[in-house]
Amino acid sequence: MITHSPIPSQPHSLLQIALGWFPTSPGGIERYVYELTHHLAASGDTVELCGIGLPAPPPDLPFHLTNLASPTDPIERRLWSARSYFAQRQLLQPDAINLHFALYSFPLMQVLPDDVPLTFTFHGPWAMESQQEGTSKISAFVKQWMEQRVYRQCDRFIVLSQAFGEILHQSYKVPWERIHSIPGGVDTARFQLNLNRQQARAQLDLPSDRFILFTPRRLVQRMGIDRLLLALSQIRSRIPDVFLAIAGKGAMRSSLEQQVNELGLQNHVRFFGFLPDEQLPIAYQAADLTVIPSQALEGFGLVLVESLACGTPVLCTPIGGMPEILHPFAPDLITTSTDAESIAHHLQSILTERIPLPARTDCQTYAHTHFNWQTIAPQVRSVLLGEKSY
Repeated sequence: MITHSPIPSQPHSLLQIALGWFPTSPGGIERYVYELTHHLAASGDTVELCGIGLPAPPPDLPFHLTNLASPTDPIERRLWSARSYFAQRQLLQPDAINLHFALYSFPLMQVLPDDVPLTFTFHGPWAMESQQEGTSKISAFVKQWMEQRVYRQCDRFIVLSQAFGEILHQSYKVPWERIHSIPGGVDTARFQLNLNRQQARAQLDLPSDRFILFTPRRLVQRMGIDRLLLALSQIRSRIPDVFLAIAGKGAMRSSLEQQVNELGLQNHVRFFGFLPDEQLPIAYQAADLTVIPSQALEGFGLVLVESLACGTPVLCTPIGGMPEILHPFAPDLITTSTDAESIAHHLQSILTERIPLPARTDCQTYAHTHFNWQTIAPQVRSVLLGEKSY
């Protein structure tokens, strides 16, 4: 993995090709691209974002938008539309192009300008993640084939963690010298410590007198919510006031609710469902501890830095890029494994104060110092504007 030299600060034109529009499509990639694009535009660059289901641009938006397709169209029509509408973009000859997702990059690879440096931000192994969530072997094969075809044309790659750099190198055979590791950023104007816990709990109607755990996750297998519920059942008898708030939606919602009933946790768990983006900082601040029990393929862990920026410490499993975030700050808050017993052991140690939690202001300072977009965006820009490989 290589370092990158600073690029002169004169304005450039930068083209971003991504998925959907945040917050209409509230995924991690969408949030990352939305915030990165705003910060690149704020630096004085001319920036255009191309994606699926983008709205008509608001009058005060500091960058261009080009909608490539409707997200409700069949996939074949989306891919055809993406190529057609891409020709209508504002920046016909940008100084750099940044791709974020193989599916919507694939139909554009033959029409991208040949002499413009092309960077792919690797947010995760699309095919491998699909396999973890139960897709067919044929579907996973097609996705990996598409990924390989896109990656073959890229000059360089950005990964959000060393862990995903390893996957990109080992599984996709990308040489280390073309991989740059730059962590994700957090919007410190949105995610900040501005409420005490009681104020935040009152806004979300959460118990005022219990130790609250919070986990914002898609409700799919690899996120590990079922393991967290098992861990909660193991410590409940010794620490009866513990309470878990779960935010998110997904295919496992009904099975997780059934698990809560079977474990007798009805008075210890609340499912928020989808939590609107404006309420997410409130939920972090309402909790005593955020818990991220991921079982596989957690490339960065944006929720960790969001929680820390809001002053709430985080317990995580030793998966993907999450330990890279937490180890320099609070190594005792990384479990030894992904199983329920390890999560339960750490929770009990925290709740009985054998593992002390860092102060709220220390959490905020760490996140604001290391993951502020004001620091991260210039690093990304420097990579995007590197010379093209021929």
